[in-house]
Amino acid sequence: MVTFFTVILAFLALLAVIDLFVGVSNDASNFLNAAVGCRIAPFKVIVAVAGIGILLGATFSGSMMDIAKKGVFNPGMFSFADVMTIYFSVMVTDVILLNAFNSMGLPTSTTVSIVFELLGAATGVAANRILSFGGSLSELGAYINNEKALTMISAILVSVVVAFVTGVVVQYVTRLIFTFHYERIFRRLGGLYGGFALTMITYFLVIKGAAGASFMTPELLRAIEENTALILGAVFVLSTVALQAGMILFRLNVFRVIILAGTFALAFAFAGNDLVNFVGVPIAALDSSRIFDASGATNPATFTMGGLAEPIAPATILLLLSGIIMVLTICFSKSAKRVIETSVNLSSSRSGEREQFGASLPGRIIVRLALTTGSIVTKFVPSPVMRAIDRRFEPAIPPVGTEPLPFDYIRASINLIMTAILISSATSLQLPLSTTYVTFMVGMGSSFADRAWDRETAVYRVSGVFAVVTGWFITAFTAFLAASLVATVVLWGGAPAYIILMAAALGVLVKTNFLSGKKEEKAKLRLTDTDRFGVRELLNDAVPKNYRASAELFQGLIEGFLLDDDRSLRHTVNSSSELFDELSEGRALYYQMGLQSASSHGDNDAKFFYYRSFSNMREACRTLKRTAIQTEEHIANRHRVFEGEVAGSLRQLAELIVNFGDEVDRYSRGLGQVAELRDRVRKALELLDYYQEFLLSDISRYGLSLRGCELYMSFLQLAREILTRYDMVLVLQKHLNDACEAKEKAAAAAPSPAAP
Repeated sequence: MVTFFTVILAFLALLAVIDLFVGVSNDASNFLNAAVGCRIAPFKVIVAVAGIGILLGATFSGSMMDIAKKGVFNPGMFSFADVMTIYFSVMVTDVILLNAFNSMGLPTSTTVSIVFELLGAATGVAANRILSFGGSLSELGAYINNEKALTMISAILVSVVVAFVTGVVVQYVTRLIFTFHYERIFRRLGGLYGGFALTMITYFLVIKGAAGASFMTPELLRAIEENTALILGAVFVLSTVALQAGMILFRLNVFRVIILAGTFALAFAFAGNDLVNFVGVPIAALDSSRIFDASGATNPATFTMGGLAEPIAPATILLLLSGIIMVLTICFSKSAKRVIETSVNLSSSRSGEREQFGASLPGRIIVRLALTTGSIVTKFVPSPVMRAIDRRFEPAIPPVGTEPLPFDYIRASINLIMTAILISSATSLQLPLSTTYVTFMVGMGSSFADRAWDRETAVYRVSGVFAVVTGWFITAFTAFLAASLVATVVLWGGAPAYIILMAAALGVLVKTNFLSGKKEEKAKLRLTDTDRFGVRELLNDAVPKNYRASAELFQGLIEGFLLDDDRSLRHTVNSSSELFDELSEGRALYYQMGLQSASSHGDNDAKFFYYRSFSNMREACRTLKRTAIQTEEHIANRHRVFEGEVAGSLRQLAELIVNFGDEVDRYSRGLGQVAELRDRVRKALELLDYYQEFLLSDISRYGLSLRGCELYMSFLQLAREILTRYDMVLVLQKHLNDACEAKEKAAAAAPSPAAP
């Protein structure tokens, strides 16, 4: 039995490594998004600074490890076998849950998941033990550390509100002082601003966090506490003088120092608070095993674990190794980079682009209420005061031809410093926070104070906040329920259940991270050259790709319908919606083309060809999405599918649409003639007319209801829409190609400069 628990311990260690990788991929945006969003330094430099912060912060996380040992349940009420069941259930549930959320590309809270998994597993084990001895579930209170658990859960909830309010207030005051045009005033106050920021970082990270350091001695702690004022005063004076002198003498960019220091601080705070989420359970299991071995007991089912309630300092080497894995993850994880982009987009000041979250009814209600309230308040504020405030919030207009930053240096520094302070304060109180939600809400608060939530984005931003907060409750409920279920299965199933769950967890991890066969991420259209040749290159890449995607979805729609396959049709509906969003985003590139330097009349025509081409492709996809939804509802309501000649005609039509994609691809590569393609489109449209007449000639013969006839006609109309829309796109490509050839001939005919 002891050997079996050693195997369990090794398995938990393996899951801890994987959990670190998956969890840090999920949480990477917490400490990288501000620096990445304002582009203060190359990505490699930002990662290097964050990596140093993670390594040092990991060694300050020792006191947080007690949460897994005694923060949620009372270890003295459980045997060694019970706590190993709890820890095993937590780790299996945690890795699978994080993989599920991560695969959807959505940030979630590792803190919420670990706390509720511990609570769920402990409740599951305790309930089973109580019932097996004929007791009452009212005795559960003795097994759970109710006071500490409620304090942690309350802290997580309250921190969301505190983070948002803090972001709003601090950003608003700071912006009133510095405005968006802060270059001149910052030359006078930049050193003071930087000195204050570095002093706050020193206080909350080093002085307040010193008690949690695994290497800190009582004497050193006492010395720091007695000289706190002296240390802070020295840091403030020295950093202020050094930064101001650097600005005057060496044209130092103080913001680079502040933001990189803030990135270091937030990574430090993240590691100090969140490391328990990843390795706290395996370290607690290791300490449990050591206590059991040291006791000399032989029966793990009867030996109680009261020793876990005693303070046990974790080995510094284990914390450092964990930090190294976290650093490697942010360096090499593609998933981490995707989540960073999500977080940056949510805090962005840019409007008019496709938002990460869609609109929701609560978001619309709140925005409408806020606009109404704002209009009422402004009536009672004197006009000169409102004009003065508005002038302080006039955004800086970037030079023509440059891409605007998602947010500026002021907001980036506020996001970093305030988030680091909030997280470090909680760490000093041994309270785990959802660093994901704290970071997110500070960013949302600061963007709100900066008036980045204009009428183009406000509904989506508020809806995003609702989506993330809703995710908190979904995570909590799912984690509690899943961990309770896993613990129950292990208790009733014994060793076979352990083995099956081990295999299942490892199978999910391998499939998700190594054998998922994921499609490569779709490359976004990038705006490089905005002349007619650059536009032609964009269209030559986009048209065949989008036609083939539409044709394959059409064929999948027909096959899913004829096979009466609900799952396939749901996939088609989702995929057509994604394609529609991509085409909308591609069309929006037209408006960025207008921001570039002045172009010739021919180049402007090329841009308009681009806009019209994407409009046609998008409208074809709109019809595809609408027809897919209609077909899904038809099958969901269990209506009849087509058979015989009617089904055969649809399959033949789908094959024709798909095969036409080869011709579109050849033409885009300059290997075909548009006249030939248009002739094929004309013949295909004649076939559609024949199918329509074929249906109307004898409806009763095919046994179609009115609803079935409507659906068949929808399929024909969809095929007609795809063909005619892309026929127009081919004509536009022809005009663009002619314009490019004309310019090339004119350039070739132009006289060359005379030789000297």
